[in-house]
Amino acid sequence: MAYKSDLLRLLDERGYIHQLTDAEGLDALAQRQVVPGYIGFDATAPSLHIGSMVQIMLLRRLQQAGHKPVVLMGGGTTRIGDPTGRDESRKMLSDETIEANIASIATVFERMLTFGDGPTDAVMVNNHDWLGQLGYIELLQEVGTHFTVNRMLTFDSVRLRLDREQPMTFLEFNYMILQGYDFRHLAKDLGVRLQMGGSDQWGNIVNGVELTRRMDGVEVFGVTTPLLTTADGAKMGKTAAGAVWLNEAQLPSYDFWQYWRNTDDRDVGKFLRLFTDLPLGEIARLEALQGSEINEAKIVLANEVTALVRSEAAAATAFATAAQTFAGGGLGGDLPVLLVPAEGIRLGAACTEIGFTASNGEAKRKIAEGAVRVDDEPVTDPGLLIELADGEERKLSLGKKRHGVLRRA
Repeated sequence: MAYKSDLLRLLDERGYIHQLTDAEGLDALAQRQVVPGYIGFDATAPSLHIGSMVQIMLLRRLQQAGHKPVVLMGGGTTRIGDPTGRDESRKMLSDETIEANIASIATVFERMLTFGDGPTDAVMVNNHDWLGQLGYIELLQEVGTHFTVNRMLTFDSVRLRLDREQPMTFLEFNYMILQGYDFRHLAKDLGVRLQMGGSDQWGNIVNGVELTRRMDGVEVFGVTTPLLTTADGAKMGKTAAGAVWLNEAQLPSYDFWQYWRNTDDRDVGKFLRLFTDLPLGEIARLEALQGSEINEAKIVLANEVTALVRSEAAAATAFATAAQTFAGGGLGGDLPVLLVPAEGIRLGAACTEIGFTASNGEAKRKIAEGAVRVDDEPVTDPGLLIELADGEERKLSLGKKRHGVLRRA
């Protein structure tokens, strides 16, 4: 359909819309008033990874279109664990760990959204504030009567786990009830009218829409984004070396920049639309570049996303490091550094400790394949002992795109 509201036109043009619970209703509402909309993020680690970037950008787009983003931190639901897409129960975290994770995650939202007390300023809330106050009998009486086990068993988060004959705890089975209650609570207390999320959250979002209507007679809406994979079919956010974290403490800015710089040619236009604020006309120009010229677009993508998530200074430093490393053959100042003890380090262990490989076994395979170089010279012995004199540095490379510095401790 041809959307009339600035909000849905923006989301549609940029490629964010997969499913809508009521497109016409939401389109009309967004024309009449400021729409507070939320997305939930559980705090299972000190940082989100780029698999969450589409959802964070959705909140940014909501604010750009003149509406109010509500960031819901799952201080309560993190204690339960979303079973969606998982084969095993989530590890239980202490209250102190969850609070520390929330504080760390919040720093990324503070860079990407404008927070304050205005009608379109973002706010951050924690669902432990209300879920932690619910009595079990109260929850069963008020909320449980609106859910049937028959229907809950049909949702992908449950059905797929059972189809794979993987156990699901009763604790996890309750997750969809609590997520639905979150929507109802936010609609009642903050006037939230919209929940957004990935396509795997469709069932949970519909639950919240229906629960809010049944309990309070309020019409609320849901939007999901398409499943985001790279052109080669890989899930967004994962690499051979592990997750691409948004926070600097979990991943150096140079490695973050390099992830985007190494984007597949076929993904450049899509990623520019989803993850940058560049005008669509400029994106069309960049994604039309052919041959080696597409690298210009990849550098723009890396610079724009790194500046948005980390800072403009981090993007400039990463770009300068890449230019020095690749064009000048030197060691850029933003490369990851591994401090080598006086007794030296074996090459295989160095690859793993600097973060190029996930294990020493993987390091041995890469070295045997000739993918690892020291000072641009291929080395095939994983047991090679690298010893450095005081003040000495050596360049360690995996393939053509990953580089680091070995420095005497």
